[in-house]
Amino acid sequence: MSNTTAHITTTCYHCGDSCNDTHLRIDEKAFCCAGCKLVYEILNENNLCAYYDLNVHPGSQQLQQRRKNKFAYLDKEEITGRLVSFSDGQQSHITFQVPQIHCSSCLWLLEHLDQLQPGILSARVNFVKKEVFVIFDNLKTTLREVVETMNAIGYEPYLSLSATQSGRKISYSRVTQISIAGFCFANIMMLSLPEYFSVTNYLQEKTGTAFRYIALLLSLPVFFYCSREFFSNAYSSIKTRYLNIDSSIALAILLTFGRSLYNLLVLDGNTYFDSMSGIVFFMLVGRWAQDRTQQSLIFDRDYRSFFPIAVNVKRTNGFEPIMIHELKEKDIIEVFDQEIIPADAVLAKGKALIDYSFVTGESLPKPIEPGSLIYAGGKQLGERIELMVLKKSDQGYLTNLWNKEGKRDPAANSNLHRISNYFTLVVFALTLASAVFWLTQGAYTTMWNALTTTLIVACPCALLLASTFTNGNVMRILSRSGIFLRNSDVITDMSGITHVVLDKTGTITINKNFRINYNGKVLTEEDKELTASLCRHSTHPLSKAVYNHLKTKTLHPVDSFINVPGKGIEGWINDRHIKIGNKIFVQPGAIDSDTINTSKVFVWIDGVIPGVFELENIYRPGLTTLLKDLRKKFQLSILSGDNSAESARLRAMTGGSREIYFNQSPEDKYNYITALQTNGAKVLMAGDGLNDAGALRKSDVGIAVMEGSNSFTPASDAIISGTALPQLTGILAFVQKAKRIILVSFTVSIFYNIIGLYFALQGLLAPVIAAILMPASTISIILITFLLSEWYGRKLLRL
Repeated sequence: MSNTTAHITTTCYHCGDSCNDTHLRIDEKAFCCAGCKLVYEILNENNLCAYYDLNVHPGSQQLQQRRKNKFAYLDKEEITGRLVSFSDGQQSHITFQVPQIHCSSCLWLLEHLDQLQPGILSARVNFVKKEVFVIFDNLKTTLREVVETMNAIGYEPYLSLSATQSGRKISYSRVTQISIAGFCFANIMMLSLPEYFSVTNYLQEKTGTAFRYIALLLSLPVFFYCSREFFSNAYSSIKTRYLNIDSSIALAILLTFGRSLYNLLVLDGNTYFDSMSGIVFFMLVGRWAQDRTQQSLIFDRDYRSFFPIAVNVKRTNGFEPIMIHELKEKDIIEVFDQEIIPADAVLAKGKALIDYSFVTGESLPKPIEPGSLIYAGGKQLGERIELMVLKKSDQGYLTNLWNKEGKRDPAANSNLHRISNYFTLVVFALTLASAVFWLTQGAYTTMWNALTTTLIVACPCALLLASTFTNGNVMRILSRSGIFLRNSDVITDMSGITHVVLDKTGTITINKNFRINYNGKVLTEEDKELTASLCRHSTHPLSKAVYNHLKTKTLHPVDSFINVPGKGIEGWINDRHIKIGNKIFVQPGAIDSDTINTSKVFVWIDGVIPGVFELENIYRPGLTTLLKDLRKKFQLSILSGDNSAESARLRAMTGGSREIYFNQSPEDKYNYITALQTNGAKVLMAGDGLNDAGALRKSDVGIAVMEGSNSFTPASDAIISGTALPQLTGILAFVQKAKRIILVSFTVSIFYNIIGLYFALQGLLAPVIAAILMPASTISIILITFLLSEWYGRKLLRL
């Protein structure tokens, strides 16, 4: 065995990790591995070492595993055509998702990609969304070469054909509509001032006609372009025989514009183009406020969003990349370390250690014997393996899990839609009755006044804004707290929740992190170095946890390294035999009664077991308070795919709750939610992995927990940051208060409508006065909802 010992106490110049190899040096700079050294060489060769001046060890989170031909599938035009957003044969545009972006050095380097790859014309970084927009020359480079360049410097982009990008795009058309409507509304209001405030009518007589025609020109883009959304939605609702919100808005816009045209062209009288423009402007702003918090989120993920775009399939002349949907039964595919299994398959070659945490919730990987089934969605840890496909990617267990029966459409039963429908019918009936009455009386002027002012004054805009702006502001405040809702209907659903169900692994725990206690003989510094050196060679999360816990800077080369999946690792270091793993592995024949219910890592050095590392999950800060608060206000359950090792600890944290279940399969979680709903419960489910997808879809409100802005989450009604989860009680209290805010706003709005209708139906209200009252009531509703929601938000949430 080797007697060589390398005592290196320095850190890697690129990533800051410990260095254990003396030959990986350039000048006075040391590197922990060939990958870090390669990145430095690339940057140095292209005069980009200013990257290291912006931050200390900026490469700490970027280093990716690299293998030859990993991106060969990008040579296929079928794939590149779907990834590229624009191409004219000379230039191509593409937006990459780059989760590794974390500091100013990352931003600086990625915006200098053109110096690394001559074919790249420009690169712009959106730091908040972790996106890189790249323009490259098709004649000088290819998409594959661009991706390989980014991967070579440690910024491998996330590529997916299934993950829709629509949720990440800003709605520029709506912004344009708001801008045009706002500009026209403001200018038409200025032109209308002579009609509103001229006492002698001198200014109105001189300029009134010209101003009215200018106002008409300004109103045309508002009517024909900015308001088309309302007319389109109204037409759709009429076809389904259900008057939605937009039916009332569209009718108010149409009648106000039509009456204004009639007054201008026939009677040469007052116009109401300002009111029409104001209706459109305020309603568009309200909807923009709801949409703006969801620009970088994807709620409707398909299960294929988590798969690679392509996989290598064995052919006569070797392996070639094909797209996932082209996989057939009995195809032989290869899967590498840290890659996801794309289809149900049988292990044909290699040693498989599969991490099913994303599918089942079990936090520890499982060894798979040759010939055994491996389900899609598992992640291979360790060496390259070959699999024989049993089912297509859209026919396996994962698909069945994802496609469980979803929940009802909340919009169909929305109280807001029902109220607005009834209100619209009542207003139409009153307006028609008033018009007929004054017509029979021969009071044509009064009839037109009653017809127009009733629709303007009783326009449901203020009534609808009570909900629209309240929900929009509630969603904005919630986004500041770290929770993003799919739409405003989720607020209504959340306010009626009676039972909260929490997943354990990755939801109330910090995924892949452990609290470690060592029991046994005190390890000498040399023992720590030997243990850390061996653990560093393993991909198992427990080995990684022990390695990080030891924090030794002196590492040694390992000879004869052996990895026994699911059991442990061993090797020779400086003529000493080291084993690390479960008790049965390090001491054959021993009985380990705790193996099932605990996570323990035993250390064996030259035939002696000095001690054992016991690993516990790390729960999120503030979790104990959260669980006890939830139990006071709701029914609470905790479901886990893990074993029951944490049972006693969780029961203590919840104050003795019995509704804690372990070893729960995805099917078990789905059935549990179904049983609760059968008994009349309104269920909120919070989970993080694909194993929770069925339960999230089935629950009344499904909340996906994410650790970062680029985390992959299953389809959900809301997405919450892991750090914001301890505020869940406050969040639920806040959305309940939102109902009260809407009721207050409704009351004010209805009071205004009743008073306005009293005068309008009698024809006593001048159209000009009605036109002034309408935006005034709108502004008052906006102020009420804004101030109340802000006050409740600061009171109930830690903003």
